[in-house]
Amino acid sequence: MKNLFLFVFLSVFSVSTYSDYKSDQATTIVDVDGVSIAYTTSGEEESPSVLMIMGLMASHRVWPEEIVNEFVNAGYRVVLFDNRDTGDSDRLDRLGEPKLWWKFLVNSLGFEVNAPYTLLDMAEDGIAVLDVLEIQSAHIVGASMGGMIAQTIASEYPDRTKSLVSIMSTTGAKHLPEMTNETEGNFRNFGDGNFGEIDVDQMRSYGFYPESMPRQLTAIFHAGDRSEQVKNINVKTLVQHGANDPLLPPDHGRHTAELIEGSKLVIYEGMGHNLPPEVLPTVISDMLDFFGET
Repeated sequence: MKNLFLFVFLSVFSVSTYSDYKSDQATTIVDVDGVSIAYTTSGEEESPSVLMIMGLMASHRVWPEEIVNEFVNAGYRVVLFDNRDTGDSDRLDRLGEPKLWWKFLVNSLGFEVNAPYTLLDMAEDGIAVLDVLEIQSAHIVGASMGGMIAQTIASEYPDRTKSLVSIMSTTGAKHLPEMTNETEGNFRNFGDGNFGEIDVDQMRSYGFYPESMPRQLTAIFHAGDRSEQVKNINVKTLVQHGANDPLLPPDHGRHTAELIEGSKLVIYEGMGHNLPPEVLPTVISDMLDFFGET
């Protein structure tokens, strides 16, 4: 299990090239229906905005500094926020801790999974941040679970979405390849507080909050197959996916692109469920080219 989580989550990082934006810079808090959401920005207020949304267990600090600084240097204002249950945002232990073994079972049997909060709730956290900053619309960029949240924003709030970039994410369609039994077992154990050899304090120092996994994973289960939602997206969309993704194989990205009319799909060799340093410059360049076309 240790190797799985170190590979999937810690390999997101790359070496920062610039010194303007720093992942540990101060955050500001906005209240969203009684939930405190932390955000930070980089770039000029009058510049076109990019809202960036991270994935499972991850705060905004997991985004490589290189991405943010490249966007700012290209003339964009970058807005980052901590998903609820991570970073400086509210930790929602008061909502209880779902038993993942039961949620996995209910989900596998095709029944609706109840959740303490939903992907739509998390999408509305992002919209609330745009509201407080008086940003009418932004390029919405999400990775993994963050891609699901970004898809939700693009579907439910098209007027707030200049474009959508969905990175190593999925529609949740049932026919797509599932995680292996071994990986599912690791998630169950991890969600039930069995962290094994993982240093939880070290994970938090990298921007990951393992206590959030049961609630966030349950939100994904609750959303189920979002194919109809994704099919309704009518904003310009770029889908980026790793050829070697062990959690969400490339068919997940292909299905996303198939459902969104006119979308562009790029599959990157040498990329798994991560943003490796050797591929990151190309990923960034493709995003900037895409923004420029919007």
